[in-house]
Formats: sequence, C-alpha cells, structure tokens
Amino acid sequence: MKSLLICVVLLELVWFGHGQSEDDHHPLAPAFFVFGDSLVDSGNNNYIPTLARANYFPYGIDFGFPTGRFCNGRTVVDYGATYLGLPLVPPYLSPLSIGQNSLRGVNYASAAAGILDETGQHYGARTTFNGQISQFEITIELNLRRFFQNPADLRKYLAKSIIGINIGSNDYINNYLMPERYSTSQTYSGEDYADLLIKTLSAQISRLYNLGARKMVLAGSGPLGCIPSQLSMVSGNKNSGCVTKINDMVSMFNIRLKDLANTLNTTLPGSFFVYQNVFDLFHDMVVNPSRYGLVVSNEACCGNGRYGGALTCLPLQQPCLDRHQYVFWDAFHPTETANKIIAHNTFSKSANYSYPISVYELAKL
Repeated sequence: MKSLLICVVLLELVWFGHGQSEDDHHPLAPAFFVFGDSLVDSGNNNYIPTLARANYFPYGIDFGFPTGRFCNGRTVVDYGATYLGLPLVPPYLSPLSIGQNSLRGVNYASAAAGILDETGQHYGARTTFNGQISQFEITIELNLRRFFQNPADLRKYLAKSIIGINIGSNDYINNYLMPERYSTSQTYSGEDYADLLIKTLSAQISRLYNLGARKMVLAGSGPLGCIPSQLSMVSGNKNSGCVTKINDMVSMFNIRLKDLANTLNTTLPGSFFVYQNVFDLFHDMVVNPSRYGLVVSNEACCGNGRYGGALTCLPLQQPCLDRHQYVFWDAFHPTETANKIIAHNTFSKSANYSYPISVYELAKL
C-alpha cells in the first residue's frame, strides 16, 4: 500500500509539474479552492483510512494512472480550473499542496463527505465539510500568509480567488436514503431535512466568508434518482427512467440552495455567489443523451449487477471500451466526457446553467 502511495505521489509530481506551465500565463483568478465530495475529490481520500477510495485501476484509465479521482479521467473542477486558466489544483493531504503550489489553489474535497458531520460515517474516515473549512484555515495561516507582505495583500488575493463548493449529495445517498444506518429520515420530512441542510450550509459558508472567501460557486445536487446505484434498487424495466421520489427530494434542496445564493449575495458585504444548476443539465443528459453526443445514460461503464449499480467499479475490473458514449462511469459518478459537458455549461463564457452569471464572468469581476 505504501509503495502504491509513493508511486501515485511521484506520478502526481510529474503531472502537476507539467500542469503548472500550461495555461497559467493569464489566469482569470489567482487561485481556485475546491470543497466537496467524491464528485470533485482529487485524491485526498488516498491519505486516510477509508473505504471510499479510488486509487486503483480502472479509475484514472484516461488520466494515465489512478489519482484518487472517482472517474476514468478528469472531474468537473479539473475542467473548471482549465477554464480559469489555472493548473489542476493539488489535494490538500498530498505533499504537493505544501509551499508555492498552494498559491494557485488547493482541493479539500473528500469522498463520502457531507454537509452534516455524520454523513458517510459508515465508510470510515472522511473530511466533513466542517473539517475541510478548518483545513482551508490551516492553509491560510501556515502556508499562504508567508507569501504576502501584508494582511491587505492576502485579503485581496483571497477575495479574488474562486471558491468552488460541491456538497450535499452524500447527505441524501449516504444518510437520509439509508434508514437502516441513519435516523434522519425518521426524524425529518423531506422539506425539513432540506431546511436543516441549508441552515447548516449557510453557517459553514459564513465561516468561509469570515476567513476571506468572497467569490463562491455553489453547485446544486445532480438528479440522484438517475444514478445507477439508485436504479439498481428499484424494480421495473430498463427504460423506466429515474426514481422520481428521490429527484423530488433533491429538488427541495436545490431550490433552497439557489435561494441561499440570492440571500447571501445581499447579506454578506462584498461577496458574490453563483449557483450552478447541475440538476437540470444532468437530467437532460440522462433523458436526451444524443443531444450531447452520448449514447448510454442509465448504466455504469464500470460496475456490477443491475445497471452496473449494485456494486461499484472493482479493482482491475474491465470497464466498457466506449467510455466517451457513457454518462456514468461507475455506480455513482459521471464519466470524464460527462464532466467536460457539465463544466462547459457551468464554467465557460457560454455557460447556460449558471445563475446569475457564469463562473468565467465571476472571475472577471
């Protein structure tokens, strides 16, 4: 295990060293700081004792090697960094996040993490959103501060940096929708649970604001009722689409998240929040895959059982060969191709699913 970790770190060194010189002549923002779960984890869980890991083949098959990303290749925030003219940002727990590398941003995301501290605990260790914010504070105090001559320069740098937040999915699939392990579904109605998540998230975002974050991007939850993992649990034929009940639940959260972005834009002076409507975009990709050059929208490229969703992608399992035609890579996560489409529609100049402006425009402010 140790030798595998050393190998991954060495490969990361090569990759990030290469990435530094590519697009970073005229970045739109000084840095990109990423918070979230396995949709955007770039390898943090490689370094902690957890079942939620993706540091083995075929994960990373199109990246060149397994990095800990829960994908065959790049994630949405990898493409997001490119749109910002930045290199891929290193995972916080990697040796690569120390020193000058952190000046272009750090990724704190941890697979199985949620807004609520208890979420995902059946996987073992994970860095909760609260824990990720504490890590950001450590980065500022122990790493970044020494690169700035005075506090005002550091404040300006943080205020211009883009803060990406992609969290909340696990609070459903690894908490509320697991009544045998978690009591939340017995305690809260769908509406009340969404209220709890938003109230908790709002306090967490205020913490980030107090640390100096100003430009924040809130990614809505995707249509969790369409993922192979959930499809595998319901009876019915293969063309039955998505689990409406679950999608309705997630929509309650998303409606409140968009409202929260509006509220915070008016209550936190100097801040600007952008909401990414991932749900509608991803749902359209599932329902109308050909519109996006995709073919298979209800099965995992690498998985087992019904829809490839009963058991996720296993070590050295042979994935599908036509990965660029699939929406889903494994039982839970999109393929690199799907991530590229999502990033284009939420980060680029022509983003149609960002509100009130695109992340590109946010960076220009």
